[in-house]
Amino acid sequence: MGIEMDEVAIQALPDAFPFVPGKTALVVIDMQRDFIEPGGFGAALGNDVSRLQPAIEPVAKLLALFRAKGWPIVHTRESHLPDLSDCPPAKRKGKPSLRIGDQGKMGRILVRGEPGNAIVPACAPLPGEIEIDKPGKGAFYATALGTILDRKGITHLVFAGVTTEVCVQTSMREANDRGYVCLVVEEATESYFPEYKAAALSMIRAQGGIVGRTAKLADLEKALA
Repeated sequence: MGIEMDEVAIQALPDAFPFVPGKTALVVIDMQRDFIEPGGFGAALGNDVSRLQPAIEPVAKLLALFRAKGWPIVHTRESHLPDLSDCPPAKRKGKPSLRIGDQGKMGRILVRGEPGNAIVPACAPLPGEIEIDKPGKGAFYATALGTILDRKGITHLVFAGVTTEVCVQTSMREANDRGYVCLVVEEATESYFPEYKAAALSMIRAQGGIVGRTAKLADLEKALA
């Protein structure tokens, strides 16, 4: 971890995000091929996966920024054991063309170790970065993330990834309940539905930042320059 510095404020909504460099981690949610590339689970659900592509470059920039500072980085993957023992039946319901565990163009859908479960190359983890396989939408549910962050003394979290209204927002709500101060970078998150992204960002920062704050990537870069 890099040298701890004095708290700085990043311009954000509804107000400034009190960034504490020595106690802040980047959490990149589910930048997986199964969600972002054609032929994966996102496409099987009938979504236009090209709508997630704009998040890739901003996420890569965030990763480069945190790596340059030597600050903690967490990557999550929504994934299940090969026998699906950690996948409740309700999660396989609905009418996608492929369900969790089915064989797709990139291997079995959302199963650990399969090609489609890998993070896209531009955002792939480097050795030493934290990798969390999560069986649910939230990054804290049935994972060791809370314990890992506590051991590192982390109090502030910067979020990115997909999708804004599902796994990103769920993880931020989990983090907020655990006392973490949270920010999501607007350009570094996307949804298959632009209106859902806009609504989720609005809900996150509503009522004085009831879940967290939202900021532009440029404002984060400026504050940390």
